[in-house]
Amino acid sequence: MGKGGGCVPSKKKPSAADAADDSPPTAPPPAIDNTTENDAAVQTTSPSSISKLKILIVFYSMYGHVEGLARRMKKGVDGVEGVEAALLRVPETLPADVLEKMKAPPKDDEIPEISSAAELAAADGVLFGFPTRYGCMAAQMKAFFDSTGQLWKEQKLAGKPAGFFVSTGTQGGGQETTAWTAITQLAHHGMLFVPIGYTFGAGMFKMDSIRGGSPYGAGVFAGDGTRGPSETELALAEHQGKYMAAVVKRLAQN
Repeated sequence: MGKGGGCVPSKKKPSAADAADDSPPTAPPPAIDNTTENDAAVQTTSPSSISKLKILIVFYSMYGHVEGLARRMKKGVDGVEGVEAALLRVPETLPADVLEKMKAPPKDDEIPEISSAAELAAADGVLFGFPTRYGCMAAQMKAFFDSTGQLWKEQKLAGKPAGFFVSTGTQGGGQETTAWTAITQLAHHGMLFVPIGYTFGAGMFKMDSIRGGSPYGAGVFAGDGTRGPSETELALAEHQGKYMAAVVKRLAQN
């Protein structure tokens, strides 16, 4: 073949374009990320931002005994991962002048009043607390239950777990009957009554001090009103909060 043919290497000085062609191959393009936006959201979501199961602690307390149990119960619920509690008061039915004559202390504004019984429908579980009146729940709590008619009609609370905790003036004043007679409210709604039984262990058998509470739920002896909850009574309330939270978690997983 002639000089400069295809089989003879060319002596021509490479041009800039040729130099570019002779450059090492470029790095391969990055792999296509097929992660969807939803997957990315899951990957970047921290455990703390995941929605928690919610237990409402709805109570009535005239002198603060039930409130003391409620606060400690919230601590128990909040101590279980993935579950949180909210404290709510039921509306007072007595006029201010009557409460003043009964020497009832003012309510703590930090605990809101439940705006409507409809709030119960959004909860994953409910703990109801109330003092006794002749072995049954106080009228204020009964009035609240009486306002749940629409929820009953629509069966919005059916299958929802619930428990009770109480306050009585004396040892024979209704620690068990106050909770026992309240079960009718849950039965008509189709709610699941969750007693604590003897899951508190040795604490349920202590006889060295006065202690409220029963297999039905936590309790406190108010005496003449001056006695506050003992540490054992508060510990039982905290245990009930943890126990209810565990039950709610288990039901949510099924």
